[in-house]
This record gives sequence, C-alpha cells and structure tokens, in this order.
Amino acid sequence: MEKTTVGITNIIGEGTEITGKIFVPGSIRIDGRIDGEMTITEMMTIGKMGNIKGTITTKDAVVGGRVEGTLNVKNRIELQKTAKTSVDMNCKLLIIEEGVIFDGTCSMTKQQEKQNSLKH
Repeated sequence: MEKTTVGITNIIGEGTEITGKIFVPGSIRIDGRIDGEMTITEMMTIGKMGNIKGTITTKDAVVGGRVEGTLNVKNRIELQKTAKTSVDMNCKLLIIEEGVIFDGTCSMTKQQEKQNSLKH
C-alpha cells in the first residue's frame, strides 16, 4: 500500500504549546502556541486563537491569529481581520482584510526576481 499525504490534516489545538523545529508534510491548522522554526509543504492556517513566534516556510498561509517573526510563503498569504502580525513576509500574492494589525515588511518583488533569475 502506497503512503500519501493528500487530505492529511494536522491540528495544533487551543491550549497546546510547542517549542522547537517542526516539519509538516502536508497542511496544518494552528489554534495553539508555537515558538520555533516551521516548514510546511502545503497550507498553513492560523486560527484566531493561534500564536506563532519564529520562522515559517510554507506554500500558502491563512492567518487569523498572532504571528511574530519571518513568514516565507511560496504563493499566497491571506491576513484575516482578526490577524495581529509583526513579521517580515515574502510572497507572490497578499490579501489583507480590513481590521488587520500589520507591523513589519512585505516583499513581493524578491520572489518574482528569484523566479525570473531561474528562467534565464
């Protein structure tokens, strides 16, 4: 039987606290607290009670809670109205709902420059 990651969902529940380096082969929803380095191969969703401090690398991100640190996203970041961020972000596409608290930087051109340099 072949192992597949399609449809697998990981959940860090409210009240759960994790410190360290985390690798997720798939998607994850975070409603708890994480302090450290995270690498997620697919989608990361941070619920409104979620709280992350550290460096995050993922394909796509939806943020409804708190994030502090660095957020490196291959494709799209969506900041929902309950998001409170103090981050340096890198992404291709950024969606920010009204009510978001955003403190930090967002670089979309560096992502594009990296892709263009790979084509030449």
